[in-house]
Amino acid sequence: MFKKKIKDPRPTIRLKDDLVSYGMMSPFLLMYLLMVIAPIATAILFSFTSYDMFSPPEFVGLSNFVYLFVSDSVFIKSLANTLQFAVVTGPLSFILCFLLAWIINDLPPKLRAVITLVFYAPSISANAYVVWQYIFSPDSYGFANSWLMSLGILDEPCLWFQDPTISLFLLMAVQLWLSLGVGFLSFIAGLQNVDRQLYEAAAIDGIHNRWEELWYVTLPSMKPMLIFGGLNQIVTAFTVGDISMTLCGFPSVQYAAHTVSLHAYDYGILRYEIGYSAAISLVLFIIVLFTYKLFAFAVSRIGR
Repeated sequence: MFKKKIKDPRPTIRLKDDLVSYGMMSPFLLMYLLMVIAPIATAILFSFTSYDMFSPPEFVGLSNFVYLFVSDSVFIKSLANTLQFAVVTGPLSFILCFLLAWIINDLPPKLRAVITLVFYAPSISANAYVVWQYIFSPDSYGFANSWLMSLGILDEPCLWFQDPTISLFLLMAVQLWLSLGVGFLSFIAGLQNVDRQLYEAAAIDGIHNRWEELWYVTLPSMKPMLIFGGLNQIVTAFTVGDISMTLCGFPSVQYAAHTVSLHAYDYGILRYEIGYSAAISLVLFIIVLFTYKLFAFAVSRIGR
């Protein structure tokens, strides 16, 4: 009279499949938790304390942040330098990476591979700075000094990276030269994977030049790669420090090339003021996060 209700085995099967998937993801999730989430959470907690690694942390509330913006003139100088550096090199690096990738994409495969390697090599070279140290050597044997003195433009060698009026701009030039890194490769990969049929459909719809193709077809098809490349450029621009330390010394003359990341390094690594260094890092993290959100919103509007 009544049919016996048979239990559907599919939820159990899906649960087993999910457990297998989560099990395979667990090593990455664990490493992400330990290497990313935990350090960020720890830095946030330490930013509200006074901690020197030798005595227990002492809660000080917002004192670190008040001192940071009210009394720390070096931080204000480093913040201005970082913002100036990021505003110039971030957009220029992003545009340069994409334009070069766009141009290289139309070359024959073998030639494209060679040129890609040529542009990408400086970003992975351990001795990339040596080239710039030679070009802007402060003695008369440096390429820039020797050339400008032979032309009569300079009467004596210029201390390029020790000159507070130009050192930051020289660092910007070096950063632009080194900017063709992972983001550049992601743009080339994205251009290679754009569906050719989209261009044919766009031509039927009335798009007849490459600029319209770029805006309505290429860029919308590459949004994930644009986000990835933009994030790399934003993080690199705001966290610059190694370039300044290597070329301008630490600290740089009159703090002309001092950045927020170097300020955090100064207090955290050299002075052992971990709480104050964490506050500096948290401010920088908020700036980077806010900038990324603005960039992601701008990318989402492409093609509309």
